[in-house]
Amino acid sequence: MPYVALLLIGLVAGVAAGMFGIGGGLIIVPALMFVMKARPLDAIGTSLAALIPPVGLLGAVEYYRNGHIKLGWAALIAAGLFAGAFFGARIMISLPEVLVRRIYAIFLLAMSLRMLVTGK
Repeated sequence: MPYVALLLIGLVAGVAAGMFGIGGGLIIVPALMFVMKARPLDAIGTSLAALIPPVGLLGAVEYYRNGHIKLGWAALIAAGLFAGAFFGARIMISLPEVLVRRIYAIFLLAMSLRMLVTGK
């Protein structure tokens, strides 16, 4: 089950990356904390490790040196990101620009409201 959950986290983050150019901070970190029960620093470090080339190399090295990266988790998330970004890009490219803007705005609003309501 944890392997499937990690792949799904990567897939969702990949689709979001393909659709909105985001994934790590809005998808992976909260998912690792809530679904996988990871500590915040472990979630951040693991997210950076999954996104390393070229986004988070220096930050991931620092988290790794301090023991805050789960390499197996990062690899599975990266696999999901790889496939998910393709599908997310395909979805968004096929939509009218005004719909793309609205979908992204709704996504950001939903994330903001969740953070305001739950305090997390």
